[in-house]
Formats: sequence, C-alpha cells, structure tokens
Amino acid sequence: MVEWKPAPAAGAEQRLTELGIVLPSPPTPFGNYAEGVRIGKLLYLSGMLPVIDRKPQFVGRLGAELEVDEGRRAAEIATMSALSAIKAELGSLDRVTAVAKLGIYIATVGDFRDHPTVADGASDLLAKVFGPEMLSGRIVLGVASLPLGLPVEVELLVEVAD
Repeated sequence: MVEWKPAPAAGAEQRLTELGIVLPSPPTPFGNYAEGVRIGKLLYLSGMLPVIDRKPQFVGRLGAELEVDEGRRAAEIATMSALSAIKAELGSLDRVTAVAKLGIYIATVGDFRDHPTVADGASDLLAKVFGPEMLSGRIVLGVASLPLGLPVEVELLVEVAD
C-alpha cells in the first residue's frame, strides 16, 4: 500500500510546460451530465474519452480493430482531457493535492489480456504531470463496448486544495 502524501503546492503546471504537453480544450458533455462535480475537497470527473474538440481519436475495440499501442495512446488522450477538465474547474492543476482514484475502462474482444499496458497510458501521464508520489490505486476493466464506439474511458477522482 502506498502512503498518501500531499503534493507540493505547485509543480504540475510547470511540469506540463517542461514536458511540452499542450492540453486540449476542456471537454463538453455528449449528453445530459456535468463533466465534473466538486464536493468538499474532492473533484469527481465524469468518464473522459479519447476525443479532441469532440472528434474521436480512435474508434474500435482492443484486440480487434485496435492494437495495444493505440489503446495506450487513447488512454493518454482521455487523461489529457481529464487534466483539461480539472484545469477548467480549478483554474490550475497546481491545486490538485492528491489523485485519489483512477479507473480505466477498455473496450476489448473477449480474449484480450493487455489491460495493464493500455491503462499505463493514463497512469504514466499522471505520474509525469503530478509526480510519481501521487500515483493512486486504480481499477482496470475490460468491457464489451463504450460510448460512441471508443476504446477507452478514464474516470478520475482528485483531492483539491481550498
């Protein structure tokens, strides 16, 4: 078990700059829901998809139409959308004090086995942006299908500073 430690007051925004990562525009809902809801110190994000400007970047299932590397990239893009949604809600990623939970849902064929490798596309990006000390527990699930035929959906829960 990893002991929780609060993040430094600043750093994520600087790391984005140093890494040359440019976040996409904040996502907008594809239905009747909010992209994020803040309750106390927790910010719950809706499922984030690998879309940029409402355009799917990948369509299909892992092990059928898509390969592992494409799934990993889809998880990274979905996580970039999550970071963009957090920044839109909080004004700065530096206000994130902990990544509390990460969930990755992967549309796969029945015998697909590389779920952890695909999910690392999300985890690796979060570790780069927030630092490896902020890695959280995660759940990775293979599912039959996801909205819009997309291969990955990322769910994120973060703690934020007041």
